[in-house]
Amino acid sequence: MNKDFSSGYKATRERENAQVSQILTWLSLAAMAFLVGIGFKAWFSGHTSHAFFLWAFTLPVLINMGLFAWKQDLSLQKTGLLVTISLLFTYLIASGGESNTGPLWLYVFPPLLFFLTNLKTGTMILLLVYLVAIVVFQFPGLPFVLADYNRDFKIRFFATLSLESVFCFILEANRLKARNQLLDLARTHEHAARTDELTGLANRRDILSRLSEEFSRYKRLGHHFSIVLIDLDLFKNINDVHGHDAGDAALKQFARLTQRLIRNTDVAARWGGEEFLLMLPDTSLISALTLAERLRTEVAAANFTFNNQRLSLTISAGVCSVAQASSIDGMLRQADMQLYCAKESGRNRIVPRVRNNQQAFADATA
Repeated sequence: MNKDFSSGYKATRERENAQVSQILTWLSLAAMAFLVGIGFKAWFSGHTSHAFFLWAFTLPVLINMGLFAWKQDLSLQKTGLLVTISLLFTYLIASGGESNTGPLWLYVFPPLLFFLTNLKTGTMILLLVYLVAIVVFQFPGLPFVLADYNRDFKIRFFATLSLESVFCFILEANRLKARNQLLDLARTHEHAARTDELTGLANRRDILSRLSEEFSRYKRLGHHFSIVLIDLDLFKNINDVHGHDAGDAALKQFARLTQRLIRNTDVAARWGGEEFLLMLPDTSLISALTLAERLRTEVAAANFTFNNQRLSLTISAGVCSVAQASSIDGMLRQADMQLYCAKESGRNRIVPRVRNNQQAFADATA
């Protein structure tokens, strides 16, 4: 995954988590208000024990809110709320609430359950709730079961709850599918915005962003890096003699060769037209010259072809280390000047030349 996309995705996830946490906080406050209100109704209706049970459930909700305010752990907040609501609904089914209407509150459980968990976990918990309901309905004589429901109520309750659960499952599955499709689309667009379509290398926008990050790293930590600005010599001749398709083929073959030679930490980009730029982290000028010379040698010896016709191709390059400039623009200007000197000196060469390239190689590998 692209680093910038990962950062954007992480920021999006953080915003989503903040929104979910806010929703859960308001939901907890609403639940407490309902518990207190319905508790008072039960109290004035003469169901004092039921009222006390309802009021008692406000305590774990309040504790859960306090724990989240302290730890800022969304997972803990979800778990605490889910356990509390599950216990509350179990009590409502077993006790019947007022006039055996307690199970009706279970209709809010499936959408809340899928919101707090994922499809798999939500389905497993929902099946467990169904099992509890079946035990309560079928064995009214158990010590913890205080309610007795008639047959018609049981059938209608399970039928309607099952329909709602399936509906909620389908809605949540479609929501997750749409969300993943949007993420894939965003990832594709991000890749397209930062990749050269023809060669598959980074484009100018991406390499400038990476250079800025690498320069900031150099300022913070002192890690040197170098750049290599490359031009394909007399590239116009390939287009003129063999056609633009041949030119495109040469660009793609050169990109593949470059990718094969550089390290995983290096970045190759199409700078524009037949110009390419290499960013080489943790690389001194000598090491950058060594790599550039190796690339020049490989290109000169490579068999570039199009429609079984050999394409003669060489490169010239200018190399600059961050130690030679005070800014990214300064590095690019210096590399461009070195490239101009290489082309004016006869092409198919690297500038600057430190003593000689064999000696540079020896110094870099010593």
